[in-house]
Amino acid sequence: MNYFVHPTAIIDPPCEIGPDTKIWHFAHICAQAAIGSRCIFGQNTMVAGNVTIGDNVKVQNNVSIYSGTIVESDVFLGPSCVLTNVTNPRSQVNRHSLYERTLIRRGATIGANATIICGVTLGRYCFIAAGSVVTKDVPDYALMVGVPARRRGWMSRHGHIHRPGADGARLCPQSGFRYELTPTGVLCCLDLDEEAPLQAELAVGKKVYDEFKAR
Repeated sequence: MNYFVHPTAIIDPPCEIGPDTKIWHFAHICAQAAIGSRCIFGQNTMVAGNVTIGDNVKVQNNVSIYSGTIVESDVFLGPSCVLTNVTNPRSQVNRHSLYERTLIRRGATIGANATIICGVTLGRYCFIAAGSVVTKDVPDYALMVGVPARRRGWMSRHGHIHRPGADGARLCPQSGFRYELTPTGVLCCLDLDEEAPLQAELAVGKKVYDEFKAR
């Protein structure tokens, strides 16, 4: 076995778990789940059957990932965030064959206690603020805040708000990467493809968030 499972965790075979993944206290991985490499599942997490999770996904304490959910690589699921899979649940009505798909795309962050109503797509590197309730699709890099969540700005891949300068360029204060808003309203990075991994020297934080805000 090339992954770590805490003695209190439950793994129901058959399931797929990639190398160097860590599954901590009281976690439950259900049969037919597929999990990539280098993931971390915190205390009291649950992955249901027929869930697909990519590589390097961080799932914090008290998060349940229900059937119908697809989580791409490099996603962060904050403590006690909530995912759903039926829009109109009733105890008396069996909808097990009607689970709705929720797609969480590469690099997305869902903050603590945020709720994602099922059937939506969260774009690459979007940032869902703590406590927000997402009810519709979210664009790449969008900062979503509130109940219901609305876009309040754009985030860089490193998790910083950026605004256009006098020359129209948007710069991430941490990486220096440039971002551009296309005429169709899609934000993209000009210096690194959204599917490319970060260079090693940019994958380790060296300053806290408030230090960047002071600049």
